[in-house]
Amino acid sequence: MASHVKIEPMVHPQGSSVSFGANASSVNLEGLSDADIEILAEAFYKHHVLVLKDQGRLSPQAQYEFTQRLNSAATISSRHKDQDNAKSFLLSPDLNTVPHLPQVQIIGNGFVREHEGARNLKLRYPHHRSSHSTVIEDRNALKYTRFYRWHIDGDLYGAPPPVATTILAVKLPKRRMQTIRYDDGTGDELVAPLGTIAFASGEAMYDLLSEEDKAFAGSTKVEYAAHPYLWMASSKSHPTGLGLVSEGLELDDDELPPIDLASIQILPMCWRNPVTGRLALQVHSSVARRLHLVNGEIIDDLERVRDILYQFQRPGIAPQSVYTHDWQEGDFVIFHNRGLLHSVVRTLAEDEVRIMRQCIISGTEIPLGPDGIV
Repeated sequence: MASHVKIEPMVHPQGSSVSFGANASSVNLEGLSDADIEILAEAFYKHHVLVLKDQGRLSPQAQYEFTQRLNSAATISSRHKDQDNAKSFLLSPDLNTVPHLPQVQIIGNGFVREHEGARNLKLRYPHHRSSHSTVIEDRNALKYTRFYRWHIDGDLYGAPPPVATTILAVKLPKRRMQTIRYDDGTGDELVAPLGTIAFASGEAMYDLLSEEDKAFAGSTKVEYAAHPYLWMASSKSHPTGLGLVSEGLELDDDELPPIDLASIQILPMCWRNPVTGRLALQVHSSVARRLHLVNGEIIDDLERVRDILYQFQRPGIAPQSVYTHDWQEGDFVIFHNRGLLHSVVRTLAEDEVRIMRQCIISGTEIPLGPDGIV
């Protein structure tokens, strides 16, 4: 059966250098054919962000099944290994699940009496005040905000990183704009819708490197910390939300749960798109611990590791390079977790209710490196 799915690349504002993103239409997520999936998968790898409008009636089961089909290499639910340690796990406040389908999470802000069988939820949308080394002053807190934390979804300890993340906007507060401040001495700012999710291209980050730095990035591997989100839970983010400041607040190995050495991930710094062949500088710098160089040298000094990664990644989150999605209720957004970094952006009042459903499925294989092998 022929597919009627239509893919239209996004048109970004003048002055933007964003070259990713597309709108998908004539899509029935409850009854996709194999031909539909083939078109969506190719568009996913090419455009990295796909937006489907008017999907408010999508069931959690259909969302999960679609995410499974799109992410054909993934077969298990992405569930952070330390999630059960609610007192110390950094992300646990954000992980409420649909009772009859725990692979789908309910995220957002405010008190929700009931959604898909989950009752009396107290959702908390991440705010930079909880994790940054400095914060925006109270008098400007409604007008200005920051990127919370640039990251890649996934454990980065044990299960390979997810390929795709899907998010459905169920209920949103009244739309208003805010200015994202970088607060790093550059004066960079970006006007964005309240509660946006911001995306930056790992491919653009790689393309912006000098030839010397491309050679370094293409031949270097990143070792991620054991129990990474426990390890860095007390550390503070850079004001740009990109990486952490080094204050010696990370946990020592003997302060962590028992470490499974086989679960520690050492991944290429650059990941190859399996469809287009393009390289993406794809690093979750907040949980990076060491760099393994091609000559056998290991950079173990954490501050140096972070400095190198920051210098490589910062140009890729410049205002003109960031796409901030302007959510509308019923938007279903699919994004490529192995080609983009993303960050939530928030200053939401407690009474501003926001309900989103998210599905993330772990990969079964490590991402392809520059040479096309894992």
